[in-house]
Amino acid sequence: MLATVFPNERPRRLRQSPAMRSLVRETTLSPSDLILPLFFHELLDTPRAVSTMPGVFQLPTSAAAEHARLARSMGLGGVLLFGLPRTKDASGSSAYDPNGPVPRAVAAMKEAVPELLVITDVCVDEYTEHGHCGILTPGPRGELQVDNDATLEVLAKAAIVHARAGADVVAPSDMMDGRVGAIRRALDGEGLSGVAILSYAVKYASSFYGPFREAADCAPKFGDRAGYQMDPANGREALREARLDEEEGADMLMVKPALPYLDVVARVRAASTLPLGAYNVSGEYAMIKAASAAGMIDERRAVIELLTSIRRAGADFVLTYHAVDAARWLG
Repeated sequence: MLATVFPNERPRRLRQSPAMRSLVRETTLSPSDLILPLFFHELLDTPRAVSTMPGVFQLPTSAAAEHARLARSMGLGGVLLFGLPRTKDASGSSAYDPNGPVPRAVAAMKEAVPELLVITDVCVDEYTEHGHCGILTPGPRGELQVDNDATLEVLAKAAIVHARAGADVVAPSDMMDGRVGAIRRALDGEGLSGVAILSYAVKYASSFYGPFREAADCAPKFGDRAGYQMDPANGREALREARLDEEEGADMLMVKPALPYLDVVARVRAASTLPLGAYNVSGEYAMIKAASAAGMIDERRAVIELLTSIRRAGADFVLTYHAVDAARWLG
């Protein structure tokens, strides 16, 4: 009979009850692993729904304290702030306005919940009238292109303003070469050496950013960002980008997007000892919401599964618009 030749190992023994599965679970997921992105709009008095991201809103800065208390009550690992300014210009100068939406939101959050970890996105795409992540200059054939080195000064100024407002971490997302070093030198030079840098070290030119561009009002007015964000076909390049940012002084690294790049998350995790985050981006979020609304999937199960998969790939923390819902389900 089969019983006489059956192998001694029966993996199903360790799956037979919730208690057993919990005991031997290899990957854990808790609210403290999750970072909630938030959008603060300088011109709003009340929240405005983002049509492509159900449950996500552009917020007035007056709502910052309330959301800080929400994040604390849910046990989240922190928040990531984006700003939509009153005015935009060619150089993105509103990015370093000390009275802009992000510095004001940071100050309000830290006053309301001093212990909350507040991270700020450092980029100029929300602040430029053309929607690109840097200052534009004419190229060799007269075409406009992003001037890498000229953009570094704007990024450094923005990082200083955010840090002075009380940000614990600044997170450059622009993908300019050398920006981590420029920001580190600027912060240290202003006596802000205690502020950490979370680098969007590995950020791909992805099709999954569409809904974000509505939320942050930052769609490029021409062209695309493939000239500075990474080619989705490249994996080894991710290791080079991560290494360079680590050498320049990054305290933490990030891979963005998360789900189509879990292999990259795993490779960066294996190559670096720095804390590693992964951004579960707007398009990934919107797909889950759309499939759930159509009755195709169980949203709760799908969200916990996908967030667990990102952690399993090697991410120490996940930036996700699902953070509040996931924290409630995990709780």
